[in-house]
Amino acid sequence: MSTVIRVLLAEDQGMMRGALALLLGLEADIEIVAQVGTGDVVVPTALEAKPDVAVLDIEMPGLDGLSAAAALRRALPSCQVLIVTTFGRPGYLRRAMEAGARGFAMGTGDWPLRGFVVRINDQVRGFINSCPHARHPLNLKPHQFLTADAALILCSSHGALFEKLTGYCVAGPCAGQSLRTIPLAIENGFVMLADDVDPLALPD
Repeated sequence: MSTVIRVLLAEDQGMMRGALALLLGLEADIEIVAQVGTGDVVVPTALEAKPDVAVLDIEMPGLDGLSAAAALRRALPSCQVLIVTTFGRPGYLRRAMEAGARGFAMGTGDWPLRGFVVRINDQVRGFINSCPHARHPLNLKPHQFLTADAALILCSSHGALFEKLTGYCVAGPCAGQSLRTIPLAIENGFVMLADDVDPLALPD
């Protein structure tokens, strides 16, 4: 029997909050244990409901999502935080990570910003998750972007192979093309978007 993930939703727009609750509620291993519309009640509600994950909008009345995330991490460290926003302003990702967020979704539409990070020894590289040949995500399963020996990036759909350091395609239908890079910065052990990056300009 799988473990049920207890989720708190914090979103000031009632229609959006209801839609998120409805969609997440369709998953057998997710339970929505609390919903709030203002940031100032996130912590007291979380202390009562004991969620495993808190999904917080950045722009909320009472207390913004980033401040609420920081307060929640102090009050309930066991609760993981996912920041959701349609505002792709530089610095938001930095503040979200400093607040203890584990994920960050930016932009609008069905695919706001799809990317992945590859580690090469002490270096990291970020790429848009879009195959140059077919313009679809490289991975068929979550987080599986590499060949079995982890030597190259793999497009699971048609077998194209890319260098991890440069994103250059060395074999397959994309040969000679490259993955689009995402500029990254490493600060205090966190990998994040560089502050001068406009996330809205990154997706295809």
